[in-house]
Amino acid sequence: MAQLTIQISDELAQRLEPLHNRLPELLWQLLDLVKFSAKSEQTVKTEATDIPAVYQEVIDFLIKRPTPEEIIAFKVSSQAQTRLELLLEKNRSATISPMELAELDLYEQLEHMMILLKAQAIKRDE
Repeated sequence: MAQLTIQISDELAQRLEPLHNRLPELLWQLLDLVKFSAKSEQTVKTEATDIPAVYQEVIDFLIKRPTPEEIIAFKVSSQAQTRLELLLEKNRSATISPMELAELDLYEQLEHMMILLKAQAIKRDE
């Protein structure tokens, strides 16, 4: 087995200490995510990083400073919805890959954020 030595900040070392025994597993997962991100057609290239297309949709929407009414009415594109439905079906049938599961988690996080935004918009609209 190979040994890898890297230099990291003291702060990062402290944060990684509780995960010390899981680092090889976590590195494998990170590599899978990077590989997925590179292959994904659902990715938008930016100067700084690769952003899943559904995230870019939400960012583009929010950067326009939508009104509470527009926030309440917001829905992702039909392409993003179709991708989500495919991921949900694969999850139900237990045929989802780890990379797809990570993508599904991204959708769930975005949905949670939008629910909170819509709830706040409804409060302001009353």
